[in-house]
Amino acid sequence: MTLHLADKYIWDFWFAQDGPDYHVFYLQAPRSLSNPELRHWNVSIGHAVSQDLSKWEILPDALHPGLSGEWDDYTTWTGSIIRDSNEWHLFYTGTHRAENGLVQRIGLATSTDLIRWEKYPNNPILLADSQWYELLDLKLWHDQAWRDPWVFQHPTLGDFHALITARVNYGPPDGRGVIAHARSNDLRHWEVLPPITEPGEFGQLEVPQLCSIAGCYYLLFSTAAYHQSAARRQRVSDSFITGTHYLMADQPLGPYRGVKDEFVPASGNEILYSGKLLERAPGEWVFLAARFGDSKGEFVGELTDPYPVTRDDVGRLKVQL
Repeated sequence: MTLHLADKYIWDFWFAQDGPDYHVFYLQAPRSLSNPELRHWNVSIGHAVSQDLSKWEILPDALHPGLSGEWDDYTTWTGSIIRDSNEWHLFYTGTHRAENGLVQRIGLATSTDLIRWEKYPNNPILLADSQWYELLDLKLWHDQAWRDPWVFQHPTLGDFHALITARVNYGPPDGRGVIAHARSNDLRHWEVLPPITEPGEFGQLEVPQLCSIAGCYYLLFSTAAYHQSAARRQRVSDSFITGTHYLMADQPLGPYRGVKDEFVPASGNEILYSGKLLERAPGEWVFLAARFGDSKGEFVGELTDPYPVTRDDVGRLKVQL
């Protein structure tokens, strides 16, 4: 059965695995809202656990927006979790009500048990750097994109890296979307670096995930059909879908093979977004996504069951929907 809450919408999500338990953290908002789009501004981070990715036990919420006047007093948005020694680190996106939620920053919360979370007192810890990235300019874009951190430890260097939804500060506004890059030695102090992807194809690349399958690195991201650039529309006439795309590389930090036209297709007329890959057993990969739209175009707000994933001879992914 899917992860569905009777009283709350669910959308962006990420995992932490602790032994046989799969913990999923997700954005949630009341279904009583008059418009599902209002969910972004009435959000908290929920939490559930499963041993088979199908039957879920709901756990206490992980995070809520901060008190009035704090940097994250408006929203707590998408992030990721990494374990270092005996401590879990949850990186998340926050916005401030006094800025109308237009400027995005990244903060940290920690836990020893994945249940009780404490926000880091020196938040926010990761800010957009204007040397490479676009800051708030409403003539160019609707917000300052600096969100959805995917944090991982480099498999050979041992340091930590964050992949972030952002926009470069040059080029046509509809194609400035990139995956930004930052590095750290301690998960608290970060150096912002140039992006690891090239701009030109999308206005934004949301909810990234990096995973390694059979020696190949896959960088997943999601985007809406209407956030494809004019240049891409001229080049690719038949891929105007809302959903999850991916890039490929031989190393975790690239170089990535351009923005390819590969994507995880929608299921029939459904819109599947924020897709994630997970290795359920050695060599057995599955794909889960948030259901954004049904056949009537109405927002659903639940997680799918896991779908099997296969690779062809050149590494292209196929999801068995």
